[in-house]
Amino acid sequence: MNHLGIRSPSAKVGSLVYFGRMLDKIRAHEKNELPPDYQTNLGRGFDEFCTKFLQVQYHDVVSRVKEGGSDEEILWWCFDKGRRPSENEIYVWNEFMRKRGWNDEITETVKRRKKEAGMADRSEIDTMFAFIDMDEGRSATANYS
Repeated sequence: MNHLGIRSPSAKVGSLVYFGRMLDKIRAHEKNELPPDYQTNLGRGFDEFCTKFLQVQYHDVVSRVKEGGSDEEILWWCFDKGRRPSENEIYVWNEFMRKRGWNDEITETVKRRKKEAGMADRSEIDTMFAFIDMDEGRSATANYS
């Protein structure tokens, strides 16, 4: 589904993983281009983790995205309205998110999603980020820098 223009969860905006993907989903939804299976978790799951980390409300981020601006401008808006994490906090965030599904409470969800997608035998897909990338046609190790 990468033809939708939704970037990898590992892609960074302002050194922060996932934020850009959340913005892509908001924009696609506003254009009625977001598939129904993506709409279920808008503002929930990783979106909710991200907005809580930045201490902003998801609906406020949606409103800000509707106003326009670059990803970096929207991120700085979040820093101004919520909080600006330190470099160390961003590092911890990135590593936490990058490893979601690997020996934690969503490991079973990753296994279930892999099975549903016909990838149950793919041992290299051991995190939710890796699953998303493979499911959307990207390498499981895309953008992990």
